[in-house]
Amino acid sequence: MIARDISKNILEDWDDKKAIVLLGPRQVGKTTLIQKLVEDKKVLFLNGDNPQTRLAFANANFAFLINTVADYDVIVIDEAQRIQNIGITVKMLIDAKLNKQFILTGSSSLDLGNEINEPLTGRKWEHQLFPLSWNEIKNHYTFANAYERLDEFLIYGMYPEVITETKKQKIVLHLAGSYLYKDILELVNIKKPDLLMKLLNALALQLGSEVSYNELSKILGVDRMTVVNYIDLLEKSFVIFRLHPYSSNQRNEITSKPKIYFHDNGIRNAIIGQFNPIQNRQDIGALFENFFISEKIKKLSYDGFYGKTHYWRNTQQAEIDFLEIVENEISAYEIKYNSNKKVNFTKSFTEKYQPKNKFVINKDNFWEHL
Repeated sequence: MIARDISKNILEDWDDKKAIVLLGPRQVGKTTLIQKLVEDKKVLFLNGDNPQTRLAFANANFAFLINTVADYDVIVIDEAQRIQNIGITVKMLIDAKLNKQFILTGSSSLDLGNEINEPLTGRKWEHQLFPLSWNEIKNHYTFANAYERLDEFLIYGMYPEVITETKKQKIVLHLAGSYLYKDILELVNIKKPDLLMKLLNALALQLGSEVSYNELSKILGVDRMTVVNYIDLLEKSFVIFRLHPYSSNQRNEITSKPKIYFHDNGIRNAIIGQFNPIQNRQDIGALFENFFISEKIKKLSYDGFYGKTHYWRNTQQAEIDFLEIVENEISAYEIKYNSNKKVNFTKSFTEKYQPKNKFVINKDNFWEHL
């Protein structure tokens, strides 16, 4: 098993007075990670994908619940968002002070927002697990091996099964199929599932560019709010994430065009059906930018980052690819795959915002920042 960086964070939050909630897309390794963490304990595993489990726990009475968990130290509820009223159920058990650790996993935050977050307010520690990170792969396979596989990561991504198996393209195509969007399609009443795939295709082709909701609505032939709602669903199911523009006027940040990135390069490439080698691609710059920014998001999340992340662009189209902002101190990143390409930070940004750090990221030094 490839050791996951988030393990130490979960163990630090081990507390029978609060539930541990682990979120992340399907097939990212949540169940495997939890099994490793509890291998020396008496564990009850419940699977929310199982119809019988959903039926038994949706409206279970308190006596049934107490007897069900009585003989175990840890109760793991996989895909918890699929069990009706699970948040209220776990809250009752925690409040009963049974000295048991409850762990809930979910492949989306779609229903978790209602089913778990509100009932468990003040009674949970929440963590997010991503596809494998550069750091995790490097620590497992050695730096030399990981660096040698960079082009592979850019094309096929970094889901655990993709990293460890040989049929990479077949696995990624399976992941990028309806299985990845199972929660969106089943838990939310989507009237036009084909629209979801068309939207994903449009976002994949605009990787690394500003996204206009109005333009997407015209391309797809639907109203603007439908586009916004579908993008929100894709973000909540951990397929994509938004990076908003930075401005000293926070209102401008909210109303301006975001950039949309994929949590995994392989999923993006599968959506547009392109697995050709790096040397034959026109989108290598966008692929490398998506790789580095998604890796930064993983690292910052696991490190407990409490600042903000943005990109910056002015009306003259001068741009900074990525910003980390902590207590008004800015670290600016310009990202270029080719290490021979000269990069200058625009004066209009540096003079106005006075960044503390300026980094030029390329394929030869990206690892220094991950």
